[in-house]
Amino acid sequence: QVQLAESGGGLVQPGGSLRLSCAASGRSLSTYTVAWFRRAPGKEREFVAAIWKSGGYTYFADSVKGRFTISRDNAKNTVYLQMNNLKPEDTDVYYCAADRAIILSSLRLHAQYDYWGQGTQVTVAS
Repeated sequence: QVQLAESGGGLVQPGGSLRLSCAASGRSLSTYTVAWFRRAPGKEREFVAAIWKSGGYTYFADSVKGRFTISRDNAKNTVYLQMNNLKPEDTDVYYCAADRAIILSSLRLHAQYDYWGQGTQVTVAS
């Protein structure tokens, strides 16, 4: 079993940047597909980005493509979400999720992930 912990959230002005971290313990994240989701209160979790378990292939929601990048550092057992040119509509609680068995067609479905962190708040406001 793997435990996930997000960090790096905070308050940032529009146009600013933040880097979120998803640190794992218990098992190596290198064999897991890891995704970031976000959810505002009363809304469904929305897919943001994912990095595949092998090969490092990355996937993004259209709303963040070109602004966000996702990467992993296997030595630190951590996945990062670099968020640039942040907009007020990016304000949300961001969660990382991991799964070893997820298939490509289910990548963007939050219900398919077995392991979740507790979330970190990102607020974009002037």
